[in-house]
Amino acid sequence: MLCMVLDSLGGSLRKTVDALRGKARLDADDVDEVVREIQRSLLAADVEVGLVMELSEQIRERALADDPPAGTSARDHVLKIVYEALVELVGESTTLPLEPQTILLAGLQGAGKSTSAAKIAWWFSTKGLRSAVVQTDTHRPGAYEQSREMAERAEVAFYGDPEADDAVALAREGMAAVGDADVTIVDTAGRHALEAELIEEIEAIETIVEPDASLLVIDAAIGQEASEQAERFDGAIGIDGVVVTKLDGTAKGGGALTAVNTSDASIAFLGTGETVKDIERFEPNGFISRLLGMGDLQQLAERVERAMATTEAADEEWSPEELLEGPFTLNDMRQQMQTMQRMGPLDQVLDMIPGMGGGLMDQLPDDAMDVTQDRLVTYDVIMDSMTAAELEDPSIIDRSRIDRIAHGAGTDPAAVRELIDQHRMMERAIGQFQGMGEGDMQRMMKRLQGQGGFDPFGD
Repeated sequence: MLCMVLDSLGGSLRKTVDALRGKARLDADDVDEVVREIQRSLLAADVEVGLVMELSEQIRERALADDPPAGTSARDHVLKIVYEALVELVGESTTLPLEPQTILLAGLQGAGKSTSAAKIAWWFSTKGLRSAVVQTDTHRPGAYEQSREMAERAEVAFYGDPEADDAVALAREGMAAVGDADVTIVDTAGRHALEAELIEEIEAIETIVEPDASLLVIDAAIGQEASEQAERFDGAIGIDGVVVTKLDGTAKGGGALTAVNTSDASIAFLGTGETVKDIERFEPNGFISRLLGMGDLQQLAERVERAMATTEAADEEWSPEELLEGPFTLNDMRQQMQTMQRMGPLDQVLDMIPGMGGGLMDQLPDDAMDVTQDRLVTYDVIMDSMTAAELEDPSIIDRSRIDRIAHGAGTDPAAVRELIDQHRMMERAIGQFQGMGEGDMQRMMKRLQGQGGFDPFGD
């Protein structure tokens, strides 16, 4: 929940911890500085004061009481303490087994329930389960159309009725209509406030659908009123987990953390963008590791797997294995670019790579990744202006061809030369892997994937 909840904490904390480089031992001033940064960032993120004080005191006591183990620097010792404290704070992920089930979504209007319903259904579908969305919102204008459109994008079954005025009857009909689905996501109506009518309606729907899990959907921008939401919904239907939405924005998000604490629920999913694929299953170890600049190989491996599968489905004549055979062409480069784009925003992907996110990202301008994304689009347009022969053998592209390609793409020759230089660098990198056998490559990927599910400190 807490891309935005703890985003500012991540940057300031990394700077504070890095200031400890070279120190063998910690003194009270060092510890106090780290604790002050944690307090400052969490309070700025609108996290409840009691939670902030509890976390900071825990870190202070451990840092002062425990000496760094032999061979461990003071910086790494503090980093480990902070990592473990943050993992404990955000808690475990909500248990949602990969098996048939019904999930009920609750929340106020504007929280992103309808979008989240389609996202969650899509996520389960990627795990091999048939998914469906049942829309029971009979109050909000356009609710049916939005839900149907999102379900279509997610390529999952959908039931709703734009003419219906009885949400409870709609829920009953919907459950019968999608009865062959493995996972059914039931979307409910929201209001601008916690009206008694809303609570009564969702209680009645819960009785009809008998959900295996009830998830509270919370906008990351919500403040301290999140606590009241969580308490009311938990009292009405019981909250098993929280979905935090709109983490791609500028929200503080601390209120969502408070909601989790209030309801004794855990985090289930993170909504990280506007498309149906912009959703992550919350995994505390990987998330906090990413926050502190140590990467998240498990999430990265999952994105790579999805992107490669989509690439293969989109172009059955091209296979990633071709990169290890023969020359690396511009067509191959285009396929790699498209695969990268399917993995999501580059800043999110880089955060998952150990050594690439965190401190390195802190040094880049805020718009650096946006520029990179734009460059990929420009490259694609440039390649559209090339001949088949040029795409297969870029070495034949001379000055006159560069001028022609630039004119056709509506860009300047420098951009074309930049693309060719980028191809040469990628060609050299790919060449390092071409000597590897299939077994070697598989073993390397297994090692990478295996790292993602473990404590980055090796405990």
